[in-house]
Amino acid sequence: MTAMQKMLLPNYLDQSDAVADRFKRLKQRPVILDVQNLNKEFNSAQGKVTALSNISFQTHRREFVCVIGPSGCGKSTLVRILAGLESKTSGKVLLDGKEVNGPGPDRGMVFQGYTLFPWLTVKKNVMFGLEMARRGNESEALQWIDLVGLSKFADSYPHQLSGGMKQRVAIARALANQPRILLMDEPFGALDAQTRAKMQSYLMEIWKNIDVTIVFITHDLDEAVFLADRILVLKAHPGEVQELIEVPVPQPRSAEQCLGPEFLATKRRLEELIHPPGEEANEDHLNMVRMVPVNDEVGSVF
Repeated sequence: MTAMQKMLLPNYLDQSDAVADRFKRLKQRPVILDVQNLNKEFNSAQGKVTALSNISFQTHRREFVCVIGPSGCGKSTLVRILAGLESKTSGKVLLDGKEVNGPGPDRGMVFQGYTLFPWLTVKKNVMFGLEMARRGNESEALQWIDLVGLSKFADSYPHQLSGGMKQRVAIARALANQPRILLMDEPFGALDAQTRAKMQSYLMEIWKNIDVTIVFITHDLDEAVFLADRILVLKAHPGEVQELIEVPVPQPRSAEQCLGPEFLATKRRLEELIHPPGEEANEDHLNMVRMVPVNDEVGSVF
């Protein structure tokens, strides 16, 4: 982003009347997830390490919340606690007013790694959760497979699918149990840029048509602004809430908006929070040993 662009960008807090009205209506919806003063500590050889400190936020029905922050801020730890896969040290996680103390069918989870069962077909992978809930219905599984656009691959095995297709199956499997909330831990992080963009669009279409609330972990600033209603920004060591940003970009989103002033202003704010001025001076630098002749300067060649 050039200095001229920065000067011309609006304040990220500014909202059009339509966006402000949408947030007003969103906040009137029931609270699905309520995180209260959440703390997580680990024991290490050096003593206790605080991964998360006093995390508090709420998500409303059918809201899309992204969680972003620098490496080591506890994003994945947070989502695993929300899923009931990891215990908290203190605080509360409430889903529809009931405390979360372990995994449950009311929460779907999609991981960054490919977690499909390699010995099962696409259809059988999606049916797995239904069978565990004693709802093993093939026709219902096929409906979810059709929703993610993979009907032609229902009888294929995971090794026959691309990375993006595998994650679409994982999303279908997570949604098949009709969870109240879908938790996604950097699900597109391993995909190439083009596939990642397609998956973001697929996810937005699915979200618009399904009654589900989404908490989405990412390290990608553009992805967070493109997908989210609100962005929870964490800082590291320990993981604490820096800001909860209401994204001023109108819904529904499109690729063209990624160059719009509201989008760029929000991205600039994320950059300021995650990479504050002067941070580079405090970071470790490479201890380089010169291994080329002094007059062989790459910069001078071009």
